[in-house]
Amino acid sequence: MEILSSTWVHNLSPFLWKFPESWGDWGPGGIRWYGLSYLAGFVAAYYLLYLAYIKKRSPYDKEHILNLMTFQILGVLLGGRIGFALLYRTEELFQDPLMLFYVWQGGMASHGGFIGVILVTFWYTRKSHQSFWPVADLIATIVPPGLLFGRVANFINGELWGKATTVPWGVLFPKAPDFAQGIARHPSQLYAAFLEGFLVFVFIQFRFWKSNVCQTSPGRLGGEFLIAYAIARILGEFFREPDASLIMGISRGQFYSIFLLLGGFFVIFIAEKRRSLSS
Repeated sequence: MEILSSTWVHNLSPFLWKFPESWGDWGPGGIRWYGLSYLAGFVAAYYLLYLAYIKKRSPYDKEHILNLMTFQILGVLLGGRIGFALLYRTEELFQDPLMLFYVWQGGMASHGGFIGVILVTFWYTRKSHQSFWPVADLIATIVPPGLLFGRVANFINGELWGKATTVPWGVLFPKAPDFAQGIARHPSQLYAAFLEGFLVFVFIQFRFWKSNVCQTSPGRLGGEFLIAYAIARILGEFFREPDASLIMGISRGQFYSIFLLLGGFFVIFIAEKRRSLSS
């Protein structure tokens, strides 16, 4: 137990505020950090879209932003939940399809969320008679903050921990199966927050504000986002303990990210081809 005395033991509560036990059936509930992370991500997305509007980099005013955000929220929540069930709990889903509605048990997948966002964006642009690609570029600029907040919430929850490690900043997660043995693990949730959230955010914002890529090649920024996220996710997964069986010897997060990577290159190819044809 020597490691236990020198390594920080994760003791953060998943609740910002927990309902009093005297509330009866509501007692176990409360305001969770994970739910607040989604709220923070949506607020950040709204602010970024409004900033783009007042800086004349987007045609969406407050009313249009709210309309667009309504679709995005649906895409994130439905896509994330369905994606989690299909990509990580396939057998359980077929045995009990109602598990899709057991939201209190947790479970969201970022890859599923991406698919959901893409589908609702396509739906939104068709309904509003807009071109899909410029809107997709805008959406790419608002996704990273939500990823960052979500990963920080994963850390607060003490879930999705990393692989065993001896680094000084290793953390003892009580929910980990080898906690009693004093095995420290990488705080991979924070690595992911930095890689998938912060670094991708900086890159995409730089490209959006400091280049004319959205004007000359609509859709390219969306492709660059998919590539940047896929690379960040693949790197981060090397430190994360797989939470489902491997596919072809790699984690499911890495496996699914390969398709995002290929999709990003394909989107850039389409964007550049459209530009060459219009010039």
